[in-house]
Formats: sequence, structure tokens, C-alpha cells
Amino acid sequence: MSHQLQEYQTTLIENRKADHINIVLQKDVKGKDITTGFEQFMIEHDALPDVDLDEVDLSLQLWGKTLQAPLLISSMTGGTDSAHTINLNLAEAAQALGIAMGVGSQRAGIEQPNLGQTYKIRQVAPDILLLANLGAVQLNYGYGIDEAKKAVEMIEADALILHLNPLQEAVQAEGDRNWKGLYDKIATIATQLEVPIIAKEVGNGISGKVARRLADCGVSAIDVAGAGGTSWSEVEAYRQQDPRRRQIAHCFAGWGIPTAMSLMQVRKAVPELPVFASGGIRNGIDAAKAIALGATLVGSAAPLLDAATRQSQAVYDKFSVLLETLKITAFCAGVSSLSELQQVTLHHKSSWY
Repeated sequence: MSHQLQEYQTTLIENRKADHINIVLQKDVKGKDITTGFEQFMIEHDALPDVDLDEVDLSLQLWGKTLQAPLLISSMTGGTDSAHTINLNLAEAAQALGIAMGVGSQRAGIEQPNLGQTYKIRQVAPDILLLANLGAVQLNYGYGIDEAKKAVEMIEADALILHLNPLQEAVQAEGDRNWKGLYDKIATIATQLEVPIIAKEVGNGISGKVARRLADCGVSAIDVAGAGGTSWSEVEAYRQQDPRRRQIAHCFAGWGIPTAMSLMQVRKAVPELPVFASGGIRNGIDAAKAIALGATLVGSAAPLLDAATRQSQAVYDKFSVLLETLKITAFCAGVSSLSELQQVTLHHKSSWY
């Protein structure tokens, strides 16, 4: 590859990553006419909890790491200088809070090695559960075990996310459209990679049927990333120069499986696996509902992005509100541990009358 071509491709990748950041920050890209579904549930209040709030302990062990709470800063970005600042701020906050973090798709860092440093955050977060990230569809475009290992090694990750974004790719001008045969390729990676693999949607949810097939392929966890939060078809609509393609992308603003529904389906389909809940979770009460519905970890991304462009303390402050709300929710439900929170009484609106 010529130096000029390499520079051109690097510029294209950086521009796309910068577009994604700016659009999420500046535009209304929330899913339209769809919610997460958590508003349909209520945790039963305990008017006289036999609990000391200061003793509420929501810590857990996962893949050899200790987390102080079942929380995950979900994958956002990488591949541009501004993304590196964002990732460092997110990672510093994750380290201080004792929670997990995933980086954005590392395709940019693999195809343009000079961009790899935009994902590297171990220097500020040596102890966190850190998740690498590649698009599963890239396994149909020349990627294999070598690229998976590079992604993990690039950031010294504890696990690898293979993200599933068929809708985003379908409406993206430069999207990858061939999704045939990926189950077998994911199974091959799962047998060869030494760290756990997480199959993750990006905001349209995973059904129980798909989760079961992924579990049979050997993935170690499922992140449902359901509908009700950021819509990546809306993000891509704002990137589209072609009015026709923009209109098509906007048509899918309400597409997907609501996060709560996806979580329930996946937990039932793969009871043996950790299941992560992300997609539109904005506060600790919804996080508690997700845990009561079977989530091992609860992820949040877009609400942290603005804070992450400024400083790690801003991220810490914002996420610590979610964490403290989660602890108070456990307290008001009369429980003091994560295992107890998983068993709290949860009422659906349909049962209220």
C-alpha cells in the first residue's frame, strides 16, 4: 500500500469516527416511538428495610476480575485523537469506580496501526475488566483469529466483544452487507481465542433464538444492547449525503427489541451464560430492574460521552450518580447484596389490577 493511499484511508476512518462522536453529541439520535421496556416494571418497595445502607455491597467476580458494582462503561469509540482522550477519561473513571469498560470497534487500529494508540488505556486503568471490540461481520471480509488476537493484545484486554450491527451496516453508505455464514466463523474464533468472547448488539437487541445459537457457537456472554437508547440507524441517517438513503435510515428509528424484552428472552434461552444489559439504561433504578430480570452487568454509553470529552472527573461524577442510585434502590428493596438484588420482587404493570 502506498504512503498516500494509507494516509487517505486513515483520514477516512478518522473522519467516520469523528462523525459518530459529533452526531451523538449534537443530534437527537434516540430511538423513536420505542422504549427500553423497563418502565413497565416496578421493584416492590420495602418500607422498613432491615439493612444498613452503608453496608450495601454490590461487588462481584467475573473472569478473574473483581468489580465493585455490576456496571459497564459500554463501547463507544476509538480511531481518532479525540477518541483517545475520551477513552482515557472513561478508563480513569472506570478504574476509580472499580467497574468494567469496553472500547469501540478496533478495526481502525488494526487496519491503520498508527491509530492503535487511540484505544490504549491500560496505563490509567490497570485493574479494570477491559473488553476489546471487533465487528463480527469483518469475519466475512478477511478477518480471523489473527485479528482477534491483535485486538486483545492491542489493549491488554480480558475479553473480546464481537459486535453485531446488521442494521447500521445496511443503512451506512460504506456498510458491509454480507452476513452469511458468520455463526460458523464465530465458533472458530471461540475455539481458538484464549479469552472469553462476548456477542453484543449495538442498540437493536438480541433475541433468545439468536442468543442460543451464539451460545452453541461457544461465546462466553451475551450483551443484549436492546432498543430504547441510541439508534445507530439515526446516527447513520445524519451521515448520509444521499437524501434517499437518509430517508431509509430514518425509517428504522423505532426498530429493534426493547432492552427489557431482549434481556428476558436471552436470560431464558441461555441460563448458563452471563448476560449484560445495555441500551437506553440511564439510571440506577433501571439498572436494578435489569439485574432483577437476570443481567450480570449493566452497561451505559451515550449518557457518558459529553462528560468524557471534558475530563475523567466529569465521567466519575455522572456514573457515580447511577451507582449510588443503584445502591439506594437495593436498600429500598430491602436487600444488601447483588445476589439478593437478583431475587427482589418485580411487578409488571399488567399485574397491578
